[in-house]
Amino acid sequence: LDVAVSGGLYGPQNYDRGFKGTVSVRTALASSLNVPAVRTAQLVTPGAFVPTLRRLGIASVDRPGDHYGLSLALGSADVTLLELANAYRALANGGLASPVRTRLDAPAPAAAPVRALDAAASFVVADVLADRNARALTFGWDSPLVLRTWAAVKTGTSKDMRDNWCVGFSRRFTVGVWIGNAAGEPMWDVSGTSGAAPVWADLMRELVSARDEPPPPPPAGLVRVPVRFAGGVEAARAEWFLAGTEQREVVRVPSGVWPSIVAP
Repeated sequence: LDVAVSGGLYGPQNYDRGFKGTVSVRTALASSLNVPAVRTAQLVTPGAFVPTLRRLGIASVDRPGDHYGLSLALGSADVTLLELANAYRALANGGLASPVRTRLDAPAPAAAPVRALDAAASFVVADVLADRNARALTFGWDSPLVLRTWAAVKTGTSKDMRDNWCVGFSRRFTVGVWIGNAAGEPMWDVSGTSGAAPVWADLMRELVSARDEPPPPPPAGLVRVPVRFAGGVEAARAEWFLAGTEQREVVRVPSGVWPSIVAP
């Protein structure tokens, strides 16, 4: 995927610099594939993406979408750990964003929660980020991201390994971890999976228990249907859809062939 930008061509690569071929959206997100993320940002446009980040409480993203470009999908904008963790907290709360309260005995924020994301869409994203099978393409079957109880989680590694992150949530707790050097020097062979993820996993194991952390129930407006992937791209499975968008077979469109209106 080469994208024309003001300075020439932008060619995003996956973290391992390999190409995974045709994958579903579920696999692309859970396995942290960069190329599909940039393609999605291209379809949505950075101009529409930035207001969503601001609704989630990420005030550090304070410039127009064109300033960041498509690399915004890969984390090119500087954000704080607290902002990022609180945005994931909104995802855990069904798309409702609210200010941070730093102490349990502090007064609750006066501002009412804001609907930043659709509740049904938030559930589907959380379900993807909790899917051990979908993340196996990149992370394998046994990684620090695998807990005995339900948890949605995402890692990230910045350019030159200067920072790595792991943010995720159970039904009751959201935990964000940053690993890096305070002066900004790169680290050696430390990624989100090997650096921040083990810390995140240790914290989550202390916070959750098998008794009180089952998967969350789906909100209204979702249906789950069996899906078959033509050509054996992925194994057949049950998948969540927004009601009215469900499909039982996914067929790959040949390269260079796009749907068009033939009548009227």
